[in-house]
Amino acid sequence: MSDTTYNPIKVALKVDKRYSWCTCSFSSEQPFCDGSHRANNATPPMVFEVKEDREAWMCTCKKTSNPPYCDGSHKL
Repeated sequence: MSDTTYNPIKVALKVDKRYSWCTCSFSSEQPFCDGSHRANNATPPMVFEVKEDREAWMCTCKKTSNPPYCDGSHKL
């Protein structure tokens, strides 16, 4: 895979909304879960909420040490 495959995705996160960050890489709705983990017997998503509206760079390589946010691990 090329480096662009793992580029983080900038998203607008809203307070009081639950998000399901894909942890398995099978989702076609990256960086969020579309349920593909079920058919692939893979790890379930990480569910999270934010305390304020904000923009964030979400990890797509799944190697971050700060999930669900990108920490640059895709460049290593």
